[in-house]
Amino acid sequence: MIILDTHIWIWWVHGDRRLTDYYFNLIQENEEQGLGVSVISCWEVAKLVEFKRLTLPQPIADWFEQALGYPGILLLNLTPQIALASTQLPAGFHNDPADQIIVATARVYDCPLLTVDAKILTYPQVKILK
Repeated sequence: MIILDTHIWIWWVHGDRRLTDYYFNLIQENEEQGLGVSVISCWEVAKLVEFKRLTLPQPIADWFEQALGYPGILLLNLTPQIALASTQLPAGFHNDPADQIIVATARVYDCPLLTVDAKILTYPQVKILK
């Protein structure tokens, strides 16, 4: 399984051109093994819509149903283990709680994370799918 960062998941669902062919192919290659989406990504999408930083082509509940039904998608719950791990990330990871939870999820599941977030890409304590 690989873990999709929130923006990667959104771009994939929307067919956004910011998702390069290389990243698109990585997603397709890993569909059978599973594409993990942290439940915190659902919260991030909802907050982006709430603050009008993201416009969806349909009501958010319908978008979630569609986006979580994509091939290979596995919704990963926020467990006590992940919550604790997000507060104990080594080497001073930055303070964005959603990023902390996504990185902790990847670490707890011992899976690579697919992201283009520069703060995460430069963090050596998480496996990055490149």
